Amino acid sequence: VIAALDRLGVETTSLIAIIGAAGLAVGLALKDSLGNFASGVMLILFRPFRVGDYVEAGGAAGSVKEIRIFATVMTTPDNKVITVPNGAIMGGNIINYSEMPTRRVDMVVGVGYGSDLAKVKQVVSAILEQDKRILADPAPVVAVSELADSSVNLIVRPWVNSADYWAVLWDTTETVKRRFDEEGIEIPFPQMDLHLSKPE
Repeated sequence: VIAALDRLGVETTSLIAIIGAAGLAVGLALKDSLGNFASGVMLILFRPFRVGDYVEAGGAAGSVKEIRIFATVMTTPDNKVITVPNGAIMGGNIINYSEMPTRRVDMVVGVGYGSDLAKVKQVVSAILEQDKRILADPAPVVAVSELADSSVNLIVRPWVNSADYWAVLWDTTETVKRRFDEEGIEIPFPQMDLHLSKPE
């Protein structure tokens, strides 16, 4: 059309400038949308997660409900719906908690400095052995990890099927507290000793 107008003797320089500026404005306005579209295509092609997976991506965490071309819809454990632009997901780290069939439960148990560490490790190991949801291979780890200000901290790291992760974490934490109470093992709380001296 512009070429035809030019052949008819119509001045088209300003018209070309206006169309160019409009095209630039439209391109800038659609930049994020096109980026989200391209990211959506990448998510569909490479599948770093699938519907139903629990993921952390784009500054949000939840179960993937729907993967759209421009955004991904997640639901949180308390049933909130989060819509995350695909560009934000592909532009950062993606943590998929459901990809692998097994997960390691990481717990820290603190005991008093006067506790018998051999007995503590024996009690914790017995708790893990009695839970049928905890896998024998890889074997659970119970080890002293830190001499903290008010406690001796042990790491407790059993492996479980991914579906059992939260249940094992909560149940084991409660069972450890109950068994420690029964065995007289102290779980210390932060404390500070103050020494007062009389002025001379």
